[in-house]
Amino acid sequence: MNARHRLTPRPSRAIRLGLTGVIAVTSLPLAAGNVAAAPQPKLTPQGTIDAPGRTQISFTHTPTGAHYGTANENEARPGLSIVKLYIADYVFKHGTEADKAKATQMIRYSDDNIASELYGRYPDSINATAREYGLSNTHGAGHWGNSTTSSADTVKFLEAKKRENPSDPVLVAMSTASPVAADGYRQDYGTATLPGVIGTKWGWSDDRQSVHASASIGPDFSVAANTYGTKEAHTSDVQNAFGGTVGTPPLPGLPDSPSLPNIPGVPNLSESPNLGELLNLPESPQLPQIPGLPNFTGQVPAQF
Repeated sequence: MNARHRLTPRPSRAIRLGLTGVIAVTSLPLAAGNVAAAPQPKLTPQGTIDAPGRTQISFTHTPTGAHYGTANENEARPGLSIVKLYIADYVFKHGTEADKAKATQMIRYSDDNIASELYGRYPDSINATAREYGLSNTHGAGHWGNSTTSSADTVKFLEAKKRENPSDPVLVAMSTASPVAADGYRQDYGTATLPGVIGTKWGWSDDRQSVHASASIGPDFSVAANTYGTKEAHTSDVQNAFGGTVGTPPLPGLPDSPSLPNIPGVPNLSESPNLGELLNLPESPQLPQIPGLPNFTGQVPAQF
């Protein structure tokens, strides 16, 4: 295996690819208004995601833009096959139709041979993508497998993709990933195990022990993680960093809503929410009787 790091896609239906590398998917639920429950990050008193130092995690809630991360989320770490997302994005924009098809396969099957071929043809692809999206912790290397990135950069990239085009070929390829990578490694761990995930890219070191990473998208969130350790340690740290689901994660530090002043003659319902008080409001002034019209203050005449 010639790759230093590796990614794998999550289980999905088989789809035949054309030469353009575009998968005909009409049900990718990333459009605005298609909001589902997002995983709820567990935060430390300092407001960071609670996880061991061996793991970095980043999370963004798409509808609100609320972002949460571990204290080390901006640490540049082995990019593994996560950087294939950056290579593919460049190829989808600047490559030939044949290379676009290969880029799709590279993401879905985390194919190292295709990654080496495309990176050899587009050697600035990782750095160019980093410049375009402001990924300050992402740096290409002579071999794509030696490149670095961070969970914060990966989430920033995925959120930008979702804003630009919910049906972007990078996102579609993630959502139609194979359950088994080209090298036989299963792609079923890490952030892919969180609720609401519809697409994932995975990465792992050649020895399948030292480093593992994953990055996932949901209709209303993006999440990425990297762990110095096994896929079991990676999955455990990710799952323990989230608890339950919410439609909108709470935003820390928001001021309380200002109290409205009391209106004379109207009871303060926050102090005494009593329906009887509403019934004892001052009577409205009587309207004068208009000649020729029946008086509706009493019983309506049957002949009217």
